[in-house]
Parts: sequence; C-alpha cells; structure tokens
Amino acid sequence: MKKRTPAALRTAASIEDLRAEARRQIPRALFDYVDRGSYAEQTLQANRRDLDRLLLRQRVLVDVSKRSLGTTLLGEPVALPMALAPVGLCGLLHGDGEIHACRAAQAAGIPFTLSTLSIASIEDVAAAVEKPFWFQLYMWRDRGVTRSLIERAIAAKCSALVVTVDLQALAQRHADIRNGLTVPPRVTLRNALEIALRPRWALGVLRGKRRTFGNLAGHVPDADGVNGLTRWSNGQFDPGLSWADLDWIRGVWPGKLIVKGILNPDDAALAAQAGASAIVVSNHGGRQLDGTCSTIAALPPIRDRVGDTAELIVDGGIRSGQDVLRGLAAGARACMVGRAFVYGLAAAGQAGVTRAIRILGRELDVSMALCGVARAADIDRRHLMSPTPPDGRPGAVRALRQC
Repeated sequence: MKKRTPAALRTAASIEDLRAEARRQIPRALFDYVDRGSYAEQTLQANRRDLDRLLLRQRVLVDVSKRSLGTTLLGEPVALPMALAPVGLCGLLHGDGEIHACRAAQAAGIPFTLSTLSIASIEDVAAAVEKPFWFQLYMWRDRGVTRSLIERAIAAKCSALVVTVDLQALAQRHADIRNGLTVPPRVTLRNALEIALRPRWALGVLRGKRRTFGNLAGHVPDADGVNGLTRWSNGQFDPGLSWADLDWIRGVWPGKLIVKGILNPDDAALAAQAGASAIVVSNHGGRQLDGTCSTIAALPPIRDRVGDTAELIVDGGIRSGQDVLRGLAAGARACMVGRAFVYGLAAAGQAGVTRAIRILGRELDVSMALCGVARAADIDRRHLMSPTPPDGRPGAVRALRQC
C-alpha cells in the first residue's frame, strides 16, 4: 500500500494538532499509553501547569536579525537545544517507529535516545541510520542481561548511555489497566474494533521488522514469546538499586553517561560526583511518582547545586518552542522531548516526527526574537519574569522555586 501523508499533517500548526491526529490514527489503548500518567495524574498535570506559569520577558529594539538555535550537548554540536527522549513501544505506534524517529532526529541535527523497551533492537536501529544515537538503560535485577545490553550499545557505537534511575518500582497507570494494554495489545471486542477501523496503522505495524521487545527477545533466559518477555521485564525493576550500581555501570560503559530521573538537588550532586556527564531532570513524564513536583520547578535548585559540574537536560510537558525557551531560561542546556515527537510519529511516521521537530524549532526561533535574544546558548533566567501564582497565593510561588 502506497504511503500517504494524512491531510491533517500538512496543516498541523502545533503539537496539539499532531496529538489530535495521533488520536485518530492509532488504537485508543496505545494512544492512552503515550498520553496518560500514573494514578491521579497530579504530576502529569503539574508539568504543564508550572510551565504555563513561567512568563517570558519580552524585549524590543534589540538586533536579532542573525539568530542561532544551535548549542552543544556532551561536547557535540546540535542544531537545536533538544533531544528525543526514550519512549518504549514506538514500533507499535508506527511500524519500525524507532528507526523512523531516529532518522528524523538525525536529519534535524539532534540526538535520538533508544529505549531499552523499544520494539526495534539496538542492532536494527544502528544498521538503519548513519550516525550514532543514545541508548537508554534500565538496571535489571539480572545484571547479566544488563551487562549484555551495555556491551551491545558499545558494539553499536552508541554515543551516550542514558541510565534511568526512577523506576525502582513500577507505578500503576490506570488507563493501561482499563484498556487491557499488553504487548501486543490484548484482543477484546473494543480493541478488535479499534484495530479494524485503522487498517493502515495495523498493516504498517505488521510490515515492521519486529512486534515485540527487540532488545530482549532472544537475550532473556527462560522468557519465551511476548507474554514471557512482558512478565520478565515487569519483574526486573530493582528496588535495591543504589549509587554503587552506577559505579558498576561506569566499570562496564567507557563513554559518556547521562543519569535520567533526578528531581532532588542532593541526588543531582551525587550523580555528578558519580561521573555523570549530564543529568536529565525528569519525573518520568508524570508516569511514576504521582504528587511530586514538576520538572521545571525542580530545575533551578538543581542548577544552583551542581553548577557546571554536569550539563542539565529537562523533560516533562514540553509542547512548544516557548516551553523549550522556558527550560533553557530555568537552567537547562537542552530539553528532552517525549510525547511531542511521539504524537508526530503516531500521526505520520518519520514525516510526523520531522513536523514535530520543525514546529518546536520555529516556535523557539520566533520566541527568541521577541525576547530579544539571538543565540539559544545565551538564554538564561534574565529571559523569565516571576512565576504567576495560582489564585494570587504567594506560597505557591515559593513552592515552585523551592521544590
């Protein structure tokens, strides 16, 4: 079947437009897997709410005729102050989804991060793209499988290892339970109808090279088939994870190390001491601890604590170029974008990811001009006004600053 770009993609003006198209293109269970958070979704909502409270400082009569969105990440030049976040199951949102997303990111000049729980394997992606990419690692209880993943990332010439540290216990996501989400999706009457109404999506996934966890299939002992791999992975998150395990990783991984899932300044300082080249200030997109602070609120105290000892990347709720500017102004070198690019992927594959990146880049460019800043690398707290307190309560502002 000839590929066709949805008409809605050609007129998509915002990430929200891509989100709406993604909802139409993929089954509800998969859309909710991407879109929703854990428990009451307080953290999910806080990520967006607190970004919206940060007001940008407009400046005029400043020469911004020559603007540059480029910066460096881990010593490497990037065309935009962004990276694509690790997102599991992308290959079920669009056939060979991880490969398409990586190609779009590399064409745009920004890093792509492959999830441990991707559908395409490390080797699949490495064989299909031209440049190195980042690999995200979960520390499984089975250290043999963990070591094997690191060694495979080394063999694939991955340029950075992103160790996720906030999944020592798996939080419940109510929407996934209600939708009966499994890998592949469980066949119920509703799910069958959702699939039947989306033949293009179904055919695309069927044409993809894999339909299970590509990084685990054939590498996990005594776990045959999709259901076996799912049970194995759900039982492998390690509540005994400690800083000693990060030292163990440093003994196996020779390259650049990024620690993802930090919200506390003390933890950020420990990560920097442990040799992290960069820290991702992250609450797992509101999918883990519910009721904690937003990432944009956590960022300034972490920046104050670690200084220049480690580069800071922030994720959580980034939906616009204005949000990217807010993240940079609050102390990050770059923003990690998850749902925003996945909406594009689900909407139209590689073209949708490209569209998402371009939307964010263009919005950042215009916002920089209106804030009177010519270089993304020069954005700092001077480009923010004081946060707007909800209902005029100054205590909420203090909480935003001190989380």
